[in-house]
Amino acid sequence: MNLSSHLLEAAVREFSKLPGIGKKTALRLVLHLLKQDANDVKYFSETISQMRSEIKFCSRCFNISDQMLCTICTNPSRKKDIICVVENIRDVIAIETTEQFNGLYHVLGGIISPLDAVGPDQLTIEPLIKRVETEEIKEIVFALNPTIQGDTTIYYIRKKIPENTVKFTTIARGISFGGELEYADEMTLAKSIRNRLPVDSYIQ
Repeated sequence: MNLSSHLLEAAVREFSKLPGIGKKTALRLVLHLLKQDANDVKYFSETISQMRSEIKFCSRCFNISDQMLCTICTNPSRKKDIICVVENIRDVIAIETTEQFNGLYHVLGGIISPLDAVGPDQLTIEPLIKRVETEEIKEIVFALNPTIQGDTTIYYIRKKIPENTVKFTTIARGISFGGELEYADEMTLAKSIRNRLPVDSYIQ
């Protein structure tokens, strides 16, 4: 893409690094910003910079937060004895949108995948186990993507937590095997959470 300005070209190059943004879309976004008031563009860039430098991760559940603990963990109306285990922050957002879960979360930061060189030590599994040991947890709901890697992660976590310590459940298989939670429609995901099943019913 040959542009008449090196500054414009550099901006397009940076925008095109975003997921799902090609060079043409990046150019359209940059040209849009050029039409905006300089103060609005400055506020836009400062907001992105501030988000990147100041955003935190909850020390309890590893969700995004502005403080040491996220607003979900500090919400007194949430059920403190149920933890929903998810792969990433996008899954927390997807489940919260359904308004069908009122417990707490634990973000693993991925799933066990030997082919991708992701092992248990690279995930927040140990902090989850410590939460079970120190908090009065009665149920762990696994809301991981229904894949071989997701099932392997569930199996590993179950083996790390003593039997009869907590109740293990998983979201119902309204989510097709091999699918991803963040792309599931809201109604299907809501039903999967409401109709969660004992883990033993499908994982041996």
